[in-house]
Amino acid sequence: MPRFQILPTEQRFFDLFEQHANTLVLAAQRLRSLVEDYTDVEGKFAQLTEAEHQGDFITHEIIDLARRSFTTPFDTEDITRIASAVDDSIDGIEAAGDALLLWKVEKPKPEAARLCAIIEEQAKQLASAMPNLRDKRRYPQVREHIVEVNRLENDADRVLRAALSTLLSDHRDIFDLMRWKEIYEQLEDATDRCEDVADALEGVTVKHG
Repeated sequence: MPRFQILPTEQRFFDLFEQHANTLVLAAQRLRSLVEDYTDVEGKFAQLTEAEHQGDFITHEIIDLARRSFTTPFDTEDITRIASAVDDSIDGIEAAGDALLLWKVEKPKPEAARLCAIIEEQAKQLASAMPNLRDKRRYPQVREHIVEVNRLENDADRVLRAALSTLLSDHRDIFDLMRWKEIYEQLEDATDRCEDVADALEGVTVKHG
């Protein structure tokens, strides 16, 4: 006999989690578009900033809903951790785009495009994982996506090391070295933040699975 619940679990959380993850994908796609087609840079960065603002709005909605709800699908701290991790990831993507403008990059390097592709793929994995939070029987699928996000982060580490090695082997222009070291590290940091989202999802599946 199914258990009767006086107050239904707040399903809107799942809708918001999925919207948040889709906004993360949007931000990652806009960053990749900026790097791979480096034209109208300020216009494309404005679109990236718009995605970041969307992410902020959803973050606030999730946290406010958690405060107001009698029933939640997970502990409030878990809900806040997921929302904050996704928000930080979107912020990290925007920061990487901002670095390109601040350092007045004329043409992105191939390694930057590779890191952007990794960020986008991580975001897509996270967006694919989110709907599976609705049903504990689908937690194994969440974990599959988590494993892939972690693998991609390891790929990003390798790309970063190779990119920095190339920079250091040709250090005639110290400003260029400083510029690209900062940009590469911003991009790699964005992959770390995506991994933080995966860690938050893993925590939920372990605690509530």
